[in-house]
Formats: sequence, C-alpha cells, structure tokens
Amino acid sequence: MSEPILIRRAAIAGEGRTDILIEDGRISDVGAGLSRAGARTIDADGLIALPGLVDMHVHLREPGFEASETVLTGSRAAAAGGFSAVFAMPNTNPVADTAGVVEQELALGEAAGYATVQPIGAVTVGQKGERLAELGAMARSKANVRVFSDDGSCVWDPLLMRRALEYVKSFGGVVAQHAQDPRLTEGAQMNEGVVSAELGLAGWPAVAEESIIARDVLLAEHVGSRLHICHLSTAGSVDLIRWAKKRGINVTAEVTPHHLLLTEELVRGYDARFKVNPPLRRDEDVLAVREGLADGTIDIVATDHAPHPAEAKATEWAAAAHGMVGLESALRVVHKTMVATGLIGWSDVARVMSEAPARIGGLAAHGRPIRAGEPAELTLYDPSAGGEFSAHDLAGRSTNSPFFGETLPGSVRGTIHRGYETLSDGALVDLEGVRA
Repeated sequence: MSEPILIRRAAIAGEGRTDILIEDGRISDVGAGLSRAGARTIDADGLIALPGLVDMHVHLREPGFEASETVLTGSRAAAAGGFSAVFAMPNTNPVADTAGVVEQELALGEAAGYATVQPIGAVTVGQKGERLAELGAMARSKANVRVFSDDGSCVWDPLLMRRALEYVKSFGGVVAQHAQDPRLTEGAQMNEGVVSAELGLAGWPAVAEESIIARDVLLAEHVGSRLHICHLSTAGSVDLIRWAKKRGINVTAEVTPHHLLLTEELVRGYDARFKVNPPLRRDEDVLAVREGLADGTIDIVATDHAPHPAEAKATEWAAAAHGMVGLESALRVVHKTMVATGLIGWSDVARVMSEAPARIGGLAAHGRPIRAGEPAELTLYDPSAGGEFSAHDLAGRSTNSPFFGETLPGSVRGTIHRGYETLSDGALVDLEGVRA
C-alpha cells in the first residue's frame, strides 16, 4: 500500500489552485484545505498539475539493443519528463510480432515501475512487409495490444495495409503508419529543397510522406477502420489530415516536439544529432504543424524517443543513425512552441499529451481528469523555471538530444505513477523497497 500524498495548492491544468489527496493509488479528494494524518505533503504552490503524460511513440530498445536503452532506463527517462505511460515500438530484436515478445516487454515495464509500458505490436512478421504478424494473438495476450505499427518501415503494400486495417477493426485496434514511400526516399539524407541542393545531400521529398497518408486515409475510409499517422512533418500532410477529418474518416495523427521547433537549417552544420526520420523540414512546415496541433487537426504530441549509443551519431552524416531522444524535453518544448506563443493553453496540453494519446491507445487508467476516484497518474510542472537544456537533464542511457544548448522554459517537479512518486524535485526515486 502506497504512502498517502497530499499535494497542496496545485493549479490543475493551469486553472485555480487546489489540494489533491492521493490514497491507495487513487485520487481520494480534490479541494481547498485538505488534510490527512501521516501523508507526505508536497508544496505545489506555483506548480501546474497535469494528468500523467502519455507518449504513444517511444523506442525502449529492449530486447536486443540494450546498449542504447532498456525498459528500465527508458521508463526512468519517461518519469523525468513527466510521463506516466509510454507505448513501446516493436523494432526490437526479436521484433515484437508475437504474444511472447509483447508479454516480455510488459513484464519488464512492470518490474521497472517508473511508468506504464504498453507494447505496440508489429503489423508484419519481422517488420518485413511481407505477411501479417500475429495481430489477434497479441491483442488477446496479457499485453492487450491495441496499437500495431511497423514503425520505421512503412507498410508499403496497399493490399497488406488494407488487410491490417480490416483485421484490427474486429477488436477495436488501430494501425499506426510510418508514412514514407521507400522508392521516393532511396538514399535520402535530409528534407528535399533549397538547403539539400546547396549541401549536395540527397533530398527527402514531402510527397513521400504525403502520398502514403493520402492512400491510407482512403483505405481506412473504405474499410471503416482506425488509422493513426506517426510523426507527421509537412504542411501538405496537415492539409490531408484536415481534409480526411472533414470527410469523417477515422484518422488521428501525431507530431513530435522536434518538428514543432527545429528546421532543416540545422543540417548545415552536419551535426548528426539533427538527423532524424522523417527529416527536419522547412520553416513553413513548422508553422503548419503548430497550427494543426492548435486547431485539433493533429491529435497528439509523441516524442519518437530514439536513443542511440554515442558512436552511432559521432560519425559522418551519411553513416549516422536516424533519431533523437525526447522524453525529458518534450513538455518543455511544447511549452516553448505552443503555450508561450499563445497557440494553446494548459488544458490543451493535457489533451494532446495525456488524454488523447491514452484514448487512442486504449489505456483506460491514463489520461483521466484530476478528480476524486480517478487513478493517481499526475505530473507536476513548474512553468516559471527553465534554463539551458543539457545532458544533466537526461535520465536515460543515451544522450543524442537535439536540444543541448537550447533555452527551454519550465521544469518537471514531480511525476506520480499508481500513487507512487517516481520523480521528486528533479531527482528520480528508487522504487525498490518502497512499494508494498
């Protein structure tokens, strides 16, 4: 049984201040002047209380790539960033394409304890795009998988994509597509445009993303199934999702924090920390995805947290791995790009970083409003703090962040998962021996 926690004078989603009492893993009361004998008291005056953040796109690398990250270190990084739940992508070794592998990931997350780790199952066997994986078996497993993705490998075959959409419809699942036409991006190194021409790097055209989105929203409409678009990055993609939603197609989409802030201009320095898939785009694309997130066209923010060992980035641009770590910086980047600019408020942050991802991914215990009777999944955030982001802000195994040297507002002060404080005053709590 967890120790009672009394949070005093927190501003729920930026609104009026109140107290929050947590007992036995749930919020037992919300209101002014609460008290509880023996409770650990947290002074939250000046802090914002948000529903625990939920990230639908995280690479935890275990099993198979533990030099980059493990479920333990990745979920610890999640807690440092205010996340109480993460969805683990299937590009592990072995690939998470069977009930056995997703159940192993689930068990590793439970053992770590810092955040709920919900496995995502692969759409195709080995993510090879040749035949469907055991979707039904993964859905019926202890992991209760409802999101399926081949992640970095686009489900390029339209017939296979149609069959996947038909299959997951039977149990309320969703296919999360990495929208990248492989034929249009062979050898691509960065966004296609003026900068790629100046640098002499093979271009990654926006149409490679947009053509897959256009095809798949029509397939989803034809089948009557749910489709989710991973890490949308172009203005044209925003327009396509907006059109599809107006048409009534059941599609959702995500944007990463780095696509809300960073542009292709950073590639000029050939620093491989800025090499990512999809690539950093133009200023116009950054503005379009911000607008799309603000008006609800884009449903959620997801980090695409992609840790790599130092040697995978400390090499020439063409040979460097794609990807960036993002769990610890995500909320602060959203604060900078969306809240500080007046595009959205804190209640919107709760929606796009907690409520909507939990709903899309089917995590019933997460993304809930902060009120009596709900599970105790909370994030405490100090909007008045901030400073230069550095390696000291990271809690995972890898350090390939694109935000080093960037001045970011705010600071996560506390993360509470299942009624346990997994992060307090900037220091991660060792849960061994704490839980009953």
